[in-house]
Amino acid sequence: MIRLWDLGQQRCVHSYAVHTDSVWALASTPSFGHVYSGGRDQSVYLTDLSTRESVLLCTNEHPILQLSLQDDTIWVATTDSSVYGWPAEGQTPQKVFQKGGSFLAGNLSFSRARASLEGSAPVPVYKEPSFTIPGVPAIVQHEIMNNRRHVLTKDTVGSVKLWEITRGAVIEDFGKVSFDDKKKELFEMVSIPAWFTMDARLGCLSVHLDTPQCFSAEIYAVDLNVTGAQEDLKINLAHETLRGLLVHWSKRRPKLGQHSLSNGDSSIGKDVSLKNLPHPRSDVDDGSENHANNVLPSFEFSTVLPPSIITESSSGGPWRKRITDLDGTEDDLPWWCVDCAENGRFPKENTKCGFYLHPAEGSPAPNITQGKLSAPRILRVLKVANYVVEKLVLEKPLDGSPDSTFAMGLTSGTSALDSSSRPGLKPWQKLKPSVEILCNNQVLSPEMSLATVRTYIWKKPEDLILNYRVVQSR
Repeated sequence: MIRLWDLGQQRCVHSYAVHTDSVWALASTPSFGHVYSGGRDQSVYLTDLSTRESVLLCTNEHPILQLSLQDDTIWVATTDSSVYGWPAEGQTPQKVFQKGGSFLAGNLSFSRARASLEGSAPVPVYKEPSFTIPGVPAIVQHEIMNNRRHVLTKDTVGSVKLWEITRGAVIEDFGKVSFDDKKKELFEMVSIPAWFTMDARLGCLSVHLDTPQCFSAEIYAVDLNVTGAQEDLKINLAHETLRGLLVHWSKRRPKLGQHSLSNGDSSIGKDVSLKNLPHPRSDVDDGSENHANNVLPSFEFSTVLPPSIITESSSGGPWRKRITDLDGTEDDLPWWCVDCAENGRFPKENTKCGFYLHPAEGSPAPNITQGKLSAPRILRVLKVANYVVEKLVLEKPLDGSPDSTFAMGLTSGTSALDSSSRPGLKPWQKLKPSVEILCNNQVLSPEMSLATVRTYIWKKPEDLILNYRVVQSR
């Protein structure tokens, strides 16, 4: 219903039954003699408030959210991302009624709805808009992939795309394909903690980071193709993403009064675990000295279509800025983001996984461990196999460390791969045994991480139990 109220009398003086569903938008002529209305029924009506005469101006493909009258054009915003301008005769709305199709607005809302159901719905005066301001198709469906870096989306035109959120970029456009089929096709059996939440209420992807949960996900640098990275170097996804987002802010920070680190290293902002790597110069570098703000390629955000940061200001209201517009003077960035991006400090989440390692049933291999072991969740099964090999060949840990930690095969200076060259070994010890690791009687792929095994193979809340057996070398 459209209702006309007299504010002096504080009551409704007229009701106009025009629409067949909720009315969400109104726009009046300057003289307040006529009103344009739109809503959920995807239609725009023009109604004479004095004579109750009404006419269907136009119909849209989506529900109408806003109307704005500008001279002889009525601008219509719908749940679609485009804006449409329709002829309105704003100065002389009587001309619209002369084109026919008008009816008298009823007093009861069901009368218009009943007329529509009976097939006597009015014909719109205009078939096509005069102007169209095209918008970007809005994202209506999204799915976070198991690797926690890629997100599959579908937009209003049916296009399915794969995004890499650590770069804020589309890495593949699949076109108009089945979203569910593509999701199954891209499934990876990997388990990485959920370090962000996401929604698409704005029609675009909004990624939410909260401390300390966002720092729970790590990945090996070699999996990101970081050149020169050590095999066991781990990268925290949220840490590197924040550094990529705030690279412009860090670069433009006032240099005066900047404190150096306690050891005299003034390269604040450089990730300590990565500072010895040959970081490529970021493509956002404007040529100025940028030794402290190099960003890994997998975390470089576009300067052509930069993402925006939304946070809460010190006064309590939200503010929003593109990352390229940050000038270094913003004091409203959360302190934990600043500490992470500038100083490389962030809360270390517990990324360990406890497990037991026993010989497989029926295997003649000896029991090489006492009690529970512990290792990073992202440790690969291949490393566990190497650990077993070293234990079987050397009969004792290389560094004498107890079995309660999983130091063997990870940080020890000598590995099973070069054990045959050690002096004093018996002939049988020089043969490198080949080991298979099992869980629930299933042979595990060497590339699997402990977290993946626990999620997809073990599937129990109790501590993980792995088994090993020696197989004939192929």
